[in-house]
Amino acid sequence: MAGNDPEHREEEEAPATAEDEDTGAQVAPIVRLEEVAVTTGEEEEDVLLELKSKLYRFDKDGNQWKERGTGTVKLLRHKETLKVRLVMRQAKTLKICANHLVLPSIRMQEHAGSDKSCVWHATDFSDGELKDEMFCIRFGSVENCKKFMEKVEEIAESQEEKEEKDGGGEATSAAGLLEKLTVKEAQSEEKPAEGASGKKEEEKPETEKKAE
Repeated sequence: MAGNDPEHREEEEAPATAEDEDTGAQVAPIVRLEEVAVTTGEEEEDVLLELKSKLYRFDKDGNQWKERGTGTVKLLRHKETLKVRLVMRQAKTLKICANHLVLPSIRMQEHAGSDKSCVWHATDFSDGELKDEMFCIRFGSVENCKKFMEKVEEIAESQEEKEEKDGGGEATSAAGLLEKLTVKEAQSEEKPAEGASGKKEEEKPETEKKAE
């Protein structure tokens, strides 16, 4: 009996010491985390469609499809220009998998191997420069795939009517894609264009001299 007394005493004293520690002075945090506003470039756009999917890109060199990422594909319409672009980011890293305008030339085709997938060509800017890419996207259901294809085709038709009225072409629409990039990215794309135009202007006097 006596041998059990120290154990009971330790058990009784343990809560007391814990309470003494909990009632200590409050310690202010060493580092204060402030809220940071994160801009995605989508603040001036309205979401027309948003679906979870998996994206693939056709590798011409390897002659095979390569996975670009799993995430949410969005169709966004700019509030002022009314241009619509397709944007997809990876679910965890938020890295851009696809970023291109929905132009009148876009044609959606069902994938031969799956009725949940579709294929299309586009001039994409996800890697920081305009590239002609062939994409394949797969959805969780046939309904979502059809919904995506129908919406893209609807937008492409409306953009074609709009460009006919405005007298613009695909080059103008592709240039509008730069509006959605960061300032640095936009400047890096504009500088080579200015240099190219400058060379053409310098060549004019030489051609005139040859004509004389």
